[in-house]
Amino acid sequence: MQTGRSVVYARNGGAAASQPLAVSAAISILKQGGSFIDAAIALSAVICVVEPGASHLGGDAFLVTHHAKSKSNLAFNGSGEGSHAATPENYADGIPLHGYKSGTVPGLVSTWFEAHERYGTLPFSQLLAQAIDYAENGFPANAGFVRRIEGHLAIAPDTQMFADMGIDVAVKIGDLVVQKDLARSLKEIAAGGRAAFYEGRIADQLVQGSKGWFNYDDLKAHTTRVLDPLSVKYRDITIYGQPPPTQGMILMEELLINERFDIAGLSETDRIHIGIESKKVAFADRNEILGDPEFITVNAEKILSKGHIDRRVEAISMERAGVDIDPVSEGSDTTYFLVSDSQGNAVSWIQSVFHGFGSSWVIPETGILLNNRLTGFSLNPASPNIIAPGKRPAHTLNAFTAVRADGSLYLVGGTPGANIQVQTNLQLLTNIIDLNLNVQQAVEAPRWQHLNAPGQSSEEESGLGVLQIEDRVPAHVIEELKGKGHEVAPLAAWGHGSSVQLMEVLANGTYAFGSDPRCEGHASGI
Repeated sequence: MQTGRSVVYARNGGAAASQPLAVSAAISILKQGGSFIDAAIALSAVICVVEPGASHLGGDAFLVTHHAKSKSNLAFNGSGEGSHAATPENYADGIPLHGYKSGTVPGLVSTWFEAHERYGTLPFSQLLAQAIDYAENGFPANAGFVRRIEGHLAIAPDTQMFADMGIDVAVKIGDLVVQKDLARSLKEIAAGGRAAFYEGRIADQLVQGSKGWFNYDDLKAHTTRVLDPLSVKYRDITIYGQPPPTQGMILMEELLINERFDIAGLSETDRIHIGIESKKVAFADRNEILGDPEFITVNAEKILSKGHIDRRVEAISMERAGVDIDPVSEGSDTTYFLVSDSQGNAVSWIQSVFHGFGSSWVIPETGILLNNRLTGFSLNPASPNIIAPGKRPAHTLNAFTAVRADGSLYLVGGTPGANIQVQTNLQLLTNIIDLNLNVQQAVEAPRWQHLNAPGQSSEEESGLGVLQIEDRVPAHVIEELKGKGHEVAPLAAWGHGSSVQLMEVLANGTYAFGSDPRCEGHASGI
């Protein structure tokens, strides 16, 4: 398979992300002797400055780390809780899409410090220097930056959010974008640490700006949870992902179902069919049990048990598409990136404000955009994901790592894309493990995504849903999928709604990086 981009090979580490300036920041920190987490924090901060529509200091983060020397793997859950006011009674008219009432306590900054405490070596003044420079002195807008603003204004024409961020909505490609308030906030965090965000001026502005909807106790109570990741064995590879309240369990269940089939020996039509059917049942199980495990029992082990997988596989027909058992809520904007260092350590990192530009509300005089992750809750009293103060909503965010049988690192990857994430990650893993594609081939291969039928919401009756597939797939495959009962809607050649970053550690220890041409980023190594 010929690719449009080449694989990036490196021996001493590297990074891949959706924004080139952020990749450069990570490479700079690695060259200064920083660890994988040092470089990742620098990348995370820069991408908040240069790609604010997708992630920001007012959002969330989820990490899966691999520490080479100890062969240990950790999951960092940086999701925020609902405020003390997050009760069903306060949302009797529904959860708004925008405004501070749509947000949860921000978790990204807490996650920076939690990860740094374990694996960081350089001071935050050094790690945030490039982000501060881009915020204070400006960076040139790229096409994606301009396009995000135009897209947001098309659905929410109020420009107050951009004014509060210091961004001119008439910005053109190459224009300098300066964000003085955000620069000040980053300087305060660099100097004052985690407390500068959760206890200092920024906290004051969040509490006062939200008229007490968030209070100091909400911020004080927030923590980044550090847990053992979920894991399953696929062939002879162990895959690690995020535990609840994220939906990493979906990817795990999809993999366990796909493992029962000879994926490499199947036709392209049947490989896609099995992927779609495994997605349907895994989402149904997710909707049945997923919520905050600190509030309810989330029995992911049962969902991933042999007996349950046996029953799910037996119900799959190779001839006919099954019903999409439970439609799901869709739509988000997110950033995914990965970083590795010369010691063999790596992180799979995803951060988000949920929908594009999150809550469309900026914490006053901080330049910090608040997420709208509270919209991920349910108002149905019977749902395990019912809204409650101090509770974390079910999350779409997940990322993966994979290790070989001896515990050494093999793969790191992920993508933005809400409910598309776990579908894309399945395709990446089978492309590499079953089809023996290299990382760039795996990234550029034609992709599919199975979504709600047009106009269908997550509250409606189940149906077949719609299979969207890039039209680079051969015409006979599309016709054969239709023959199985799938409702197929072709996408443009590169129109799939994800943007992957992927890394493989070759048997000789060399890193191989792949980056998606569906976004403006790239991969780089040292």
